[in-house]
Amino acid sequence: MSHDTDKLIRQLSLVAFLMAERRPLTARDIKSNVEGYQEMSDEAFARRFYSDRAELVSLGVPLDSQRDEFTGEELYTLRSERYFLPELELDDEELAALQTCFFLLEGRFAYAEPLRLALQNLALGRSAGALAAAPTGTASRVEVRDPDYSPELQGRLGKLEGAISKQRTVKFRYWSIYRDEEEERTLNPFALLPENGSWYVIGHDLERDDIRTFRVSRIRSDIRFATRRERDFRLPPEFDVENYRGRAEWQFGDIVGEAKIEVAPDTAWWVERAYGGTRNHVEGEVFATQYASSNLLARWILRQDGRAVPLEPSELRRLVVEGARAARTAHEGAPPTPAAEVVAGVSEVVERFAGPVAPERFGVLQSLLAYLLSACGEEREGVIPAHELINRFSIPAEALEEHLSLLNLVNFGGGCYAVYAEVHGDEVHVDKELFGDTFRRAPRLTPLEARAIRLALEFVGPMVAAGTHSPLDRVRAKLEETFGAFELTQTPAPHVGEEEGLVDTLTHAIDDHKLVELEYLKPEEQEVVTRTVEPYSIERRLPHWYVHTWDIDRDQPRSYRLDRMRNAKVLRKSFVPREGFDPSELHSATTARIWYSPAVARWEVEKGARPLVDGAALADKSVGSAEWLVGEVVSYRGEAIVLEPLELRAQVALRARALAAELRPKRAASA
Repeated sequence: MSHDTDKLIRQLSLVAFLMAERRPLTARDIKSNVEGYQEMSDEAFARRFYSDRAELVSLGVPLDSQRDEFTGEELYTLRSERYFLPELELDDEELAALQTCFFLLEGRFAYAEPLRLALQNLALGRSAGALAAAPTGTASRVEVRDPDYSPELQGRLGKLEGAISKQRTVKFRYWSIYRDEEEERTLNPFALLPENGSWYVIGHDLERDDIRTFRVSRIRSDIRFATRRERDFRLPPEFDVENYRGRAEWQFGDIVGEAKIEVAPDTAWWVERAYGGTRNHVEGEVFATQYASSNLLARWILRQDGRAVPLEPSELRRLVVEGARAARTAHEGAPPTPAAEVVAGVSEVVERFAGPVAPERFGVLQSLLAYLLSACGEEREGVIPAHELINRFSIPAEALEEHLSLLNLVNFGGGCYAVYAEVHGDEVHVDKELFGDTFRRAPRLTPLEARAIRLALEFVGPMVAAGTHSPLDRVRAKLEETFGAFELTQTPAPHVGEEEGLVDTLTHAIDDHKLVELEYLKPEEQEVVTRTVEPYSIERRLPHWYVHTWDIDRDQPRSYRLDRMRNAKVLRKSFVPREGFDPSELHSATTARIWYSPAVARWEVEKGARPLVDGAALADKSVGSAEWLVGEVVSYRGEAIVLEPLELRAQVALRARALAAELRPKRAASA
């Protein structure tokens, strides 16, 4: 057997022996009775047992120890009631909503397999309908798009997740987009964080001796362990991943100051909703925000198209006004002629990417054992279709027999085994052994499985809340009671905010074909407008939520971003869905060709623009709102130029001229 297989048999048998004995046991008891330890020398046993025990605790197994006050020996216990999932208060509707969450994310979520295993554990022993075999109606009305997701990204997340859980130092080549340089980095990874539609790894950069944040998609090589040790570092007790979330684009890096910005009266609520937090606050009509990059903050101000006026510092006022003038100058006269596009070559370096984040094999075996025994029910034996196990646990068909053989060796000491299972053609025949009923219940979730649920709720939590007809916080609280005897300090809590209520309202309006009245702040306007719409579908295009509709007032299809929605009210009037209407398509879209200077091109190439031989970039963008594009182009302060259509160039020049005058502050900030 392999070293990994030997270890798994030892660990599962250790768990079985401790639960069967139901009393404190010494290390000598364990060495004498547990499969895999008996033939070891005392020195080898001490080393292996310490390592196995630490790994089991990290997997959420509540293995306790205390010192005997008379003999001084360490005594070990594992109470079965703490090993298994407690009685779960989630009802079948809530579990079905969680399953819909899985269908929405499958194929575009790196933690899909641990999520699948967690949901199966939660549903073990429930009615057959607790977890639907097919996506619910909600799944057909919602689409999830993650522009940052790719097979390469999920492989990197899998490697980093493994390094975080094992506390191993990693090395990789990283492209620093600000310096446009690649270099080797050595990192103690503490946490993975999904933020603003991208994944980041946060940890201790050993060369710089500082906590740094790296965007995972900018890693340019295989991720390697730096040493051969089983553990390289310990997570600092003061580290809290929540301190690193909620940062605006201008707050990545070392904070250099605080700016004050006057916002339009009808915009202050949106700024508070989108950017409220410890680094920002809104008082009346003044938005105070810390910043690391004044250039990026100036971009944000210009993007608001007159709804935000800088008050201080003076450098920020200068950047904004000069930026508007530069945009105007760049769009007057004839457009520039772009250089030739770079011809893509074949890379000589072929990187081998790992697969997505896989559940711990120990967790898979725990769940498989519980499922086999549960299938027997009160009988001594049972038969399960082989494909059911292969699909349910994502076990390769050729590996099923190996998994079952390993479980057949799990014992309680003294030759008492839990199960005997073997493949007979297309079926798996299961014999429950004498102590088999001990493992019939689902084990507690491992930290990775619990983390998968938390991250899934971050992506599509409002849809779960809408499907359960109950607040997401309540569902999450019920789930987290089952997460076991460990804290998920390196996993951010799901962040939803006002969008949960809006998704719930719109979902029910879609179900009932009811008109909805929206109070909406358009990107190019200073006041909230009211629109009456027919809602058709909801989309999670990271990092935002959208609802696709038919706008009754304009008699046109329109999509609305939920974070810009002040309120959504379901009206009594129903509508008949328009036959053949695809609300997710861009209708009557304008295609604009935009040139980006070498100073900003690499950011745009990362989003899909085509690189040019002089270091610039070119992109063709389909946009439904010309007004939105004007504000977006002006925000680049002359570094982005519309080449065509010409009427759009003229619009940019005209608006930039007006903005240069409007953005001079009307009053100084109060002291």
